[in-house]
Amino acid sequence: MNVRTYSDTVADPYEAPPLSFTDREERTIEVRPYEGDEDEFELLVEMYVAFDPSDRAQGIPPGREDRIREWLDNILASECLNVIAWHGDEVAGHATLVPDGEAYELAIFVHQEYQRAGIGTQLIKALLGYGRESGVEKVWLTVERWNRAAVGLYKTVGFETSDAESFELEMTIRLNGSDE
Repeated sequence: MNVRTYSDTVADPYEAPPLSFTDREERTIEVRPYEGDEDEFELLVEMYVAFDPSDRAQGIPPGREDRIREWLDNILASECLNVIAWHGDEVAGHATLVPDGEAYELAIFVHQEYQRAGIGTQLIKALLGYGRESGVEKVWLTVERWNRAAVGLYKTVGFETSDAESFELEMTIRLNGSDE
């Protein structure tokens, strides 16, 4: 079994949501924690149903609506942390921290109409700020090594490569010190 390594250095603090910013396309984007209401859930489902299949990685998000709903039921559970990027009433992106032993696994998705506008960077920073505020100490993720945009994003916010032995990179970040 692979034992993840984490830097002793604590990552930069990031602002926790709610927050808003203007993306590179001059759109006002708000990032808010998932509140759990039915309308919010249905709008998330709508984003994932319209998600470009070529942007799916490692089998997620699922392709069929019934599987999307089941997957969201799991990652929107109370022990998970979720933030949503909104452009008005439309979901532009979603990021989640899912508990995995003593750490949390991160996943982030930005709808293709909103990619390359800086939303992913702000969304992940907000999620990490939310995680830190919620007491999360360690976060990890895997990314396909040829996904240069994603690898660059993760490095920009402070993730470090902890395992590069397969076609995927495993990256980690420490949000809080172990004595906090």
